[in-house]
Amino acid sequence: MYTVLNFKLLLETYHIMETKKVNRDIIRYLVADERDSQFGVIVNTVGRQITAPNQIYPPIDIHPNEYFFRVDQGRVLTEYQLLYIINGKGTLHIDGIGDFCINAGEMFLIYPHIRHTYKPDKKTGWSEYWIGFSGSIIDDIVKNSFLSPSNPLLKVGLNERIIDLYIKAMEIAEEGRAGYQQALAGIVMHILGLASYRDRTHGHDDQQIINKMNQVKLIMREAIYDKLDLEKLASDINMSYSNFRKTFKEFIGVSPSYYYQELKLDEAKLLLSTSNKSIKEISFKLSYDNPESFAVFFKKRTGYSPTEYRAMR
Repeated sequence: MYTVLNFKLLLETYHIMETKKVNRDIIRYLVADERDSQFGVIVNTVGRQITAPNQIYPPIDIHPNEYFFRVDQGRVLTEYQLLYIINGKGTLHIDGIGDFCINAGEMFLIYPHIRHTYKPDKKTGWSEYWIGFSGSIIDDIVKNSFLSPSNPLLKVGLNERIIDLYIKAMEIAEEGRAGYQQALAGIVMHILGLASYRDRTHGHDDQQIINKMNQVKLIMREAIYDKLDLEKLASDINMSYSNFRKTFKEFIGVSPSYYYQELKLDEAKLLLSTSNKSIKEISFKLSYDNPESFAVFFKKRTGYSPTEYRAMR
C-alpha cells in the first residue's frame, strides 16, 4: 500500500522557496512535420507552472485556445498529457471514469478524446510539470494495456530523475535544433518507463527514507539559485544534521553539501555554454559571495577557469 509521508515542515520550506521566485513558469508549444510523425512519437507541449494558494487556475491568456479550459467545463484534447505534481495537492475528474485526489509525488495521464478537468486545492496551490505528446507508439502502449484510461494515476514519489527529464525536455524545446522532436520522443518514453517502474515498485524496499531523500534532492534542485541552509533543511525533516548527512551519503553516494554544489556547478556549465551572461552575472545568479570565489570553486572542480571553459564550448 502506498505510504503518504508527513513532510509538512519540509513542504512549507519548499513553498517559501517557490513563492520567492519570479516568473519561473516555463511554457512551450511546439510544431512537428510529417517526417517527425513517422518517428512514432511527437511532442506538442512541455512546461512547468507554479500556482500559488488562491490563485486563478488555469491562468488566463498564457495558453492557446485548444489547451485552455475552464475548471467547471473541462476540455477534450487530441493528445496525451502527462502531468507531475511536485508540491501541493488538488483534484482530477475524468468523464465516465471518476474523481481522483492528486497529491505531491503523483502523476496523472490525460488521454485524447476524453473530457477531463483538474485543479489545485485553493489552500495549497500546486507545482506541476507536464508534457503533451501523441503518436502510434503511445497508442500501441495503451492498446496493449501498459497504460489505461481507467487508472490515470501513477504514484511515483518525488523523484529527481523524472524532474530532470522534464527539465531537459524544456531545454531541448527552447533550443529547437534540428532533430529536437526525436530527442523529445526519447524523453517521453524515458519518463513513461520510469513512471511505470516507480508506480509498480513504490511499496518495496525502504521507500519511506528513499522518498524523503528524493524530496530533499528536489528541494536542492529548486533552490539552485539560492543559498540553502542544509542544517535547517535537516531540522525541517526532523533529522539531526549528522544523521541527515550520513543517510544522504548512504543513499546518494556523496554528502549533501557536495551534491548541492554539483547542482550549482552543472547549472554554471549550462549558463557558460548557452548564455551570454558575464562571469559576474552567473556568479551572482548562483548566489556565490563574489565572482572570485565562484571562479576558484569552478576551477577546483573542473580544472578550468570559467573563461577557459566557455572558450571551449
